[in-house]
Amino acid sequence: MGKSPLHTRLFRFTALSLSGMLCMVAAGCADNDLPQPKAAAAAQMDTTPTQHPAAAPLNDDELRVTLLGTGSPLPSTSRAGMSTLVQTNKLNLVIDAGRGVTTRLHQAGVSLGQIDGVFLTHFHSDHVSGLADLWMTGYIPPLGGRQEALSLYGPEGVGNIAEGLTSAFKNDADVRVADGEVKPEATGLSATEFTHEGVVFDQDGVRVTMFDVQHDPKGAIKPSVGYRVDFGEHSVLISGDTIPVDNIVKYGSNVDVMIHEVAEFEDTSALPTVYAHHTNPRQAGQIFKTAAPQMAVYSHIVNGTIGIPGVSNEKLVERTRENYDGPLTVGEDLMSFLISGTGIEVHHPSNI
Repeated sequence: MGKSPLHTRLFRFTALSLSGMLCMVAAGCADNDLPQPKAAAAAQMDTTPTQHPAAAPLNDDELRVTLLGTGSPLPSTSRAGMSTLVQTNKLNLVIDAGRGVTTRLHQAGVSLGQIDGVFLTHFHSDHVSGLADLWMTGYIPPLGGRQEALSLYGPEGVGNIAEGLTSAFKNDADVRVADGEVKPEATGLSATEFTHEGVVFDQDGVRVTMFDVQHDPKGAIKPSVGYRVDFGEHSVLISGDTIPVDNIVKYGSNVDVMIHEVAEFEDTSALPTVYAHHTNPRQAGQIFKTAAPQMAVYSHIVNGTIGIPGVSNEKLVERTRENYDGPLTVGEDLMSFLISGTGIEVHHPSNI
């Protein structure tokens, strides 16, 4: 890919602490005459310009990746549902749209009306439950003002999702159009689905390749795919939910950033069914070692569940290190990676 040796690349790591950083915006329909806590009122009226890197312009040769949501189906205020933002100086692409994606985009300073495409890896709820919010909030003029249909891409089945959402929320679109708030074309959800691996998007120098993965040992959860995004000499791979498969290495060898799912519990004999549907850190370490990305990143982190403890980030790294000693980052919501000719800069939320 024309990259410089690993030891010459720049990896700038800022403070790891997330304490006090993440603030979930509360939105409600409370009577304005009722007393409200000051913090809640401030959150509702917050229009302060964001300092997040995703709000900043990019140079022509730069690619930025932001982890919008790094969580699992477990409800969490610190880890939203799975979603990743990939940006160039012309495009904003979202991979998966889990719970909270709209809030995280707002926190990152990215206009909801400026999303150029949403790509789905599969149809589990924690990857799609935020799609309706992103789609509809994006066409409300003060909040997004999108002027045309939102484009949805993915494997066979995305058309069914688009059709179902359009039907389910037809009343919202109809009344907003009737009220003169939006144009009919702005309320569309346009799906393009693909039945085979290959390039599914090629625009403004950005090429997105879809490839098959396997989310369960029997191959029952179909479709399940991952994506590789190429822009110039830069590249990022998003694994999707998967057990170890050859395609991750095939499509991810020597990418700049490899974003891979992971599942781990303090007791590795706990919940064997969960382990059978995901990749544990020892397996991920072997994948990273073979694929040799410039930076390995964990997202969609299944780290404990109700009644069953997970492990610390340090322990997650330690267990990965059994098979891999290269660059590794445990993802956090709103963590951002700037890929340029000088290397990869990692921006942690606590420093934004």
